[in-house]
Amino acid sequence: MKTIAVFADVQNIYYTCREVYGRSFNYRLFWQQLQSQYDIKYATAYAIERHDDQQRKFQDALRHIGFEVKLKPFILRSDGSSKGDWDVGITIDVLTQAPEVDEILLLSGDGDFALLLNTIRERFATRCIVQSVPGLTAHALIQSADVHWPVTAEMLV
Repeated sequence: MKTIAVFADVQNIYYTCREVYGRSFNYRLFWQQLQSQYDIKYATAYAIERHDDQQRKFQDALRHIGFEVKLKPFILRSDGSSKGDWDVGITIDVLTQAPEVDEILLLSGDGDFALLLNTIRERFATRCIVQSVPGLTAHALIQSADVHWPVTAEMLV
């Protein structure tokens, strides 16, 4: 069985699923489907800490499924803008873990990761899978992956 490392951009998947489908991504079903095909060596979910009980329950559920959950504080700037993305953290983890697995799966539609996937394929010959919401996924990200798995309505709760 091939080994895989999974990197879930929780905010990206949450908002894109909400926008297109009005529903949430089913991480438990995702895990079950992936586990039937791969030996999951690493699985990390990247989220924003908002000190909210519902968020904590969701994060605990991700841990129970098998994800390591990494949290970053939500920052509200004085000008009203906010910051809370994990792009650099995800990139560092992908670069660290890609040489140790046969494939990586990025659960995100963020085009900022296109260069990262190109680098992983070239440097380590690691196969790259992107799973994301059609229509809200950067074209460059799809092109940089070996395969794109669309998030469909059957994968939602």
